[in-house]
Formats: sequence, C-alpha cells, structure tokens
Amino acid sequence: MSNNKILEIQNVKREFTMGTEIVRALKGVSFDVNAGEFVTIMGSSGSGKTTLLNMLGCLDKPTDGIYMLDNVNVKELSRDELAKLRNTKIGFVFQAYNLLPRTSALENVELPLLYNPTIGSKERRERAIAALEAVKLGERLDHTPNQLSGGQQQRVAIARALVNEPVMILADEATGNLDTRTSYEIMSLMQELNGQGKTIVFVTHEPDIAAFSTRTVMLRDGKVQKDLINDSRKSAKEALASLPATDDY
Repeated sequence: MSNNKILEIQNVKREFTMGTEIVRALKGVSFDVNAGEFVTIMGSSGSGKTTLLNMLGCLDKPTDGIYMLDNVNVKELSRDELAKLRNTKIGFVFQAYNLLPRTSALENVELPLLYNPTIGSKERRERAIAALEAVKLGERLDHTPNQLSGGQQQRVAIARALVNEPVMILADEATGNLDTRTSYEIMSLMQELNGQGKTIVFVTHEPDIAAFSTRTVMLRDGKVQKDLINDSRKSAKEALASLPATDDY
C-alpha cells in the first residue's frame, strides 16, 4: 500500500438494529482518497452519507470491511485510541460552525490544541494566530462569534480544523447555512488550502458546490453509485467574481 493514500475504504458495511429490523446503512462501500485530493461526497438523504461521514470522522466503526486512515486500521482501535486519532489526524468543519459562543476567535481555534500535552500555551497561541491568518481573519482574533458574520464564523471553524495540522479536513455541509456569495468565498478558501496540499473530504448535497472539487463520490442506497474525476473543475474565485454585485457589502 502506498503511503500517499490518506483514506482507504474496502467493502465497508454498517448495520444498525432498530427494534426487530436490521437497517443496512452502508452495503459495501469502497474508495480511496490520496493525499492532496479534494473529494466531495454526495447523496440524497437515506443514501448513507451521514453514516459514512461518522465513520470517516472516527465517530463510528464499520460493522464489516476495512477503513484505513493514514495507515491506521480504525476498526482495531479502542475508544480512547479512536478519540486520539480523531484529534490528531482530522480537522472537522460543520454546517453549524460549532463555535463556543462567549469565546474569542483565537480561543476557539486554540481548543483542539488543549488536548495535546506536548504543546505549551505560547506555541498554542502562535499556531492559532497562524491558522486564523491563513483564513484571512488575522485582525479578528478577539472577536466572539456574535461579532462575526456567518462566513467569518465558518472561517474560524476552518482555522480550528487546520490548527492541529491534520492529514485530512472533513467538512459536513460546511456551506449549508450560507448564502451563495459566502458559500463561494468558503469554497475559494477550500480550493486555496487544497492548492497548498491539504486533503479535503467535503460532504454536500449541492451540485454547484461539488463542481469546485477535483472528484465526486456519489452514494445511493448505501453503495457508491458513481466515482468521477471532475475534468471541468470550476474556480470558486471566478464564480465569485461573476456574481452580480450586491448592496449588502
């Protein structure tokens, strides 16, 4: 197995027992993600998208099949090991931002590093500032979420996902609460991060958002229906520039 595979998923199944019924949420899903790819995962509700997301994020384990994350077999890990892997290897970005409300942008971004005993407060602060600068919020360090727009809050969430230098950014409908312009701004940032070599797995149900990625995996009824390279990948920066001007800014 080559080391540039960040994710390797082989015939992964996930079954839940609901009362007397067995629900087969994933029915044998296989795909790999290489370092530096920007993959979108699409599927309507009931396709197994959320179950797959929980598995990719090490919040759940497969019932059957193999999930390797950065050469680690997730299935063999204890709950503590799983939590540690999640904290060091994955940067999460959620639809609802999940920021602490009465806490500054800087402190929100420092949070994941608090679980890392090898990092002192000085380095923690420096890394958090660098992450906020990477998402162009260097002058907003002391602002709390209610002093920031939705797009800025999502940028703080992305900075928080970056601060641990994870092997993969895992985004769940990260543009779901944002208007078109702000969504394109966030996707432009994602394309920039991807251009710097970050591996991104982005779950969405919006085809126009998927068009900004390098590849799309389409789920249906718990299986991979399509896995396509996006030959005509769109530039979010260009899409942003072509939007009509608004008075809101």
